Amino acid sequence: MQSSNPVLNRLGQAARQERSQVQPPSFGAPPGYGYPQSGYTAPSATRAMTIDDVVVRTVALLGVTGIFGAGAWALLPDTGGVTTLALFGSLIAGLVLGLVISFAQVTNPAVIIPYAALQGVLLGVVSRWYEHAYSGIVIQAVIGTFGIFAIMAVLYKLQILRATPRFTKMVIGALVGVVVLSLANFVFYLFGLNLGLRDYGTEGKVGWLPIVFSLVIIVVAALTFVLDFDAVEQGVRQGLPEKYAWYCSFGILVGLIFLYWEILRMLSYLRR
Repeated sequence: MQSSNPVLNRLGQAARQERSQVQPPSFGAPPGYGYPQSGYTAPSATRAMTIDDVVVRTVALLGVTGIFGAGAWALLPDTGGVTTLALFGSLIAGLVLGLVISFAQVTNPAVIIPYAALQGVLLGVVSRWYEHAYSGIVIQAVIGTFGIFAIMAVLYKLQILRATPRFTKMVIGALVGVVVLSLANFVFYLFGLNLGLRDYGTEGKVGWLPIVFSLVIIVVAALTFVLDFDAVEQGVRQGLPEKYAWYCSFGILVGLIFLYWEILRMLSYLRR
């Protein structure tokens, strides 16, 4: 079965090719042909990943993110060179590492776990700033993030939302659109202009346009979980090796962090 997700199709082809490289011995062949005859155990077939594998790895990545986030929150000073270095260092390194994992389809936990740690540092520093400005906002954002994730999981389980080819194209197109608009707004802001899609201040009331745009991003971020759930389901059906569970967990982690940032921003608008 071909998935509507082209990444999963490529991963499935790679997995099948990987398994085909292990050739069984030729029965009836003379001694010395095929596997060595002594001191050798035939390699076991690669175990296919399961949904439980993805769940366990996702929880592990969230744990790493939480630990490093709490450490950055508690140990780094409010201001200073060390905090600034941690902020921009984790931002840049996390962005580069995330792009490498995404485009190279990395399944190595030695690369994915450091990404979770870097995101934790970034989350810890920025979340503390939001908490100082708007007391209680962080726990509200966390509850909102996992609440939306749970709702999307139920909707997918009940087959109310499915990752059809049309749905996938719409969500990816919307995701690219909001990201491009957000970046364009920020670039204009750096040059003294503002498209009005974002409010970068901390005081005064916020207009309706940034609130609506933030709501749109939250909806798009929530819908990306349908693609993540479908990727896991199709990966299990295609029999991808266990290691690909790390790649699926990485995708879910990215979605959760993206949603958390936008809910945090939205709540700050409403507080003002």
